[in-house]
Amino acid sequence: MSNSESDAPKGFLTSAIHALLRFPLAVLAVFLLIVGALGWQAQNFQIDASPDTLLTRDNPLYVQTQQVNQQYAPQEFLLVTYQPDSANLFSQSTLNDVAAISDAIEQLDRVNSVRSILNVPIFTENTSIDGLRGSLSDLTIAGGDFDQATLQEAFTDHPVYTNLLVNSAMDATAMQVLFQSNPDLQTLNEDITALNAQRMAQDGLSESEQSELKRLESQREPLLQELSQQRQQEVEAIREILEPYQARAQLHMGGVHVLAYQLIDIISSDLVVFGSAIAAMICLLLFILFRSFRWVTIPVLCCICSVLPTMGLFALLDIKATVISSNFIALQLILTLAIVIHLIVDYRELSSADSSKKHQKLIEETLRRKIGPCFFAGITTSVGFGSLIFSGIQPVISFGWMMIIAMFFSIMVSLILFPVLVTLIPSDKQRDDIGLLKSVVNGFQRLTKRCAPLVILGSVAAVIAGGLGAMRLSAENSFINYFAEDTQIHQELAYIDQAFGGSTPMDIVYPLPDQPDNPDLIMTAESVLKLQQIQAVLADYEATGRILSPVNLTDLAREVNNGQPLTEYELTAVYWMMDENFREDLIGSFFSEERQEVRFNVWIEDLTPGLDREAFLADMQQELAAIDVPRDSYQLSNLFVLYQDIMSRLADSQVMTLGIVYVVLTLTFLVLFQSFKVALIAIVPNIISTALIFGVMGWLGIPLDLMSVTIAAIVMGIAVDDTIHFVHRYLEERKNQPANQAIDNSYRSVGMAVLYTSILVAGGFSMLAFSDFVPSMTFGLLTALAMLVALLADLTILPWLLTRYIRSK
Repeated sequence: MSNSESDAPKGFLTSAIHALLRFPLAVLAVFLLIVGALGWQAQNFQIDASPDTLLTRDNPLYVQTQQVNQQYAPQEFLLVTYQPDSANLFSQSTLNDVAAISDAIEQLDRVNSVRSILNVPIFTENTSIDGLRGSLSDLTIAGGDFDQATLQEAFTDHPVYTNLLVNSAMDATAMQVLFQSNPDLQTLNEDITALNAQRMAQDGLSESEQSELKRLESQREPLLQELSQQRQQEVEAIREILEPYQARAQLHMGGVHVLAYQLIDIISSDLVVFGSAIAAMICLLLFILFRSFRWVTIPVLCCICSVLPTMGLFALLDIKATVISSNFIALQLILTLAIVIHLIVDYRELSSADSSKKHQKLIEETLRRKIGPCFFAGITTSVGFGSLIFSGIQPVISFGWMMIIAMFFSIMVSLILFPVLVTLIPSDKQRDDIGLLKSVVNGFQRLTKRCAPLVILGSVAAVIAGGLGAMRLSAENSFINYFAEDTQIHQELAYIDQAFGGSTPMDIVYPLPDQPDNPDLIMTAESVLKLQQIQAVLADYEATGRILSPVNLTDLAREVNNGQPLTEYELTAVYWMMDENFREDLIGSFFSEERQEVRFNVWIEDLTPGLDREAFLADMQQELAAIDVPRDSYQLSNLFVLYQDIMSRLADSQVMTLGIVYVVLTLTFLVLFQSFKVALIAIVPNIISTALIFGVMGWLGIPLDLMSVTIAAIVMGIAVDDTIHFVHRYLEERKNQPANQAIDNSYRSVGMAVLYTSILVAGGFSMLAFSDFVPSMTFGLLTALAMLVALLADLTILPWLLTRYIRSK
């Protein structure tokens, strides 16, 4: 290669730097115009916290769940529970309150009806089979005349109403609010589900079918956004309706509507509150570290100008924040700050070394020295986040792409805006680094030189302890415990989970094995017996709450028939003589006469002590097989199965993610440093950091969840920046200095920058410890701990490895 060719990049870089510094106002104006245009769109940035965002749409289980819901449970609903403080559950005051609340809720536009103890048929010892014929309105509280004792007896241990409309303790009732479906949205959902099912069955779609799927999804999107807004308004309206009754009763709400509403509220609060708290913490730490308003103002402006356009671009691309990606603002603030801090420290070092240098020359030299390490640090950070794309878990994949985009803005903003702002903002008196922090870096330096065996032993012990702890990691999670115990969402979910038979649904769709020879029969006696056996197995688990299926009808029919079981002919007769609306409510959601299949709707009590969800599913399948119901004879779906499927894949995903990160980062180091030996050395601190963090999680019993699964990529992505800067500075110093002097110079310069960034990152993320969303709290504390571990590794084992194995000039 000729000298002119090798000098070309340097010449281009010099020209670019001169352009930035020669016309800073013009560059700033263009830059702010772009930031302003995108930043204006940030007001349209949206949060989508519906449970569907946590699921993997390419997962066959998700498609099956959509199909089952459309076939058996197409109507949306939420629960409102009412527990009187002192009055009897069936007192007139309680019934009046339930009636008033139901009437008020029914006035809401989308509400179709409210099912409660007031309007369901009540079967007493005087009710006969013939009494089920025709309209059942006379058998309701609203239409009949029942005393409290009769109602108490009728609802106690009811085969259908217990844990659905009354709790087993008989001290609370529930109102089931049923919503009207948007017919256009329902049709689109059915068509999209059908195409997705076809894609799964055929392992792909034709080009025209893919085009049709995209068209349908684009048509559905505005309807979903409108529906989400309606749901939020409905939850707020229902809360206002319930407010006057809080003085004499405990009221709770549950269901997908409420969960999404609360999640959006928590995420919105976290974005604002903790984004602000982290920003305030950063400003405070910057002022303490540099004692200069200039070095507070410039990093803050860089952070703002990176976050705003990123949010604006996400809004334009219709990329929404989910539970998983809710911390992206905090992450981007930290990532931008890390780059800027290294630039500030280098600029201050050059200024202190030669105070006679002109301001512009200092900036030029800073950029020449740091633009390469900063750029590659940004690339390696993107690699860390890019590994999430291969996780196989949709919300994690989306988060990976979001952070790659965010990292692009952070790099561009830092390298363009920093020199412009340094040029335009007047300099103030430069203060020396804080003596205590200098002592900390010097302490690491002395430790590494004088106690090398201790450093090596500590590093090896950290990896071993981390590895042993990582083997104890689990992916066992209670979704309710994602929320702090004093939050409304935790209290509501926990109450419904324990008092009303569970909070997480699981569906088992089972085709009837015996088809009736007589077309007039709805099912054979053998089929009824098999369904009863299945339900008995399901009900035998401590974690099982309420179960709804056609078996409940047979139990109810037995009660109405004076405790005597019905023959298959009597059961068929009852089925057809029953009031049509009641039959549809009681049976239509659990039995398809046309497909001759049954749906068991099982609700799992999420807070069951010692619940091992994976073992629960495995044991249940084994017990069903023991009664001649093999796994391939039924279909499992709904949230419990979906979440457990995702949880079970987290550990495998984590191993694959780590493997990809380690390999790609090593290759990136190889390209950057042009040495395989240096690349292997540079990866060591990051291996120590991730190993120790997973070890801490394992030893403390902190399970993997949908947020902590991203911790490895984030730790690697952030911590690797400091590694690159330290190695790069050492190699630059080695060109003109012996190894010992080169490492000393690296400690004095980059060592301080590494310490600063670690303090700022750890301090910023520690603010998340106060979040009401437990995964965010855990995520913040683990990230802060990871940065401190990375600091130890970068200032101890890394320098030792460099001086020990990279000694030649």
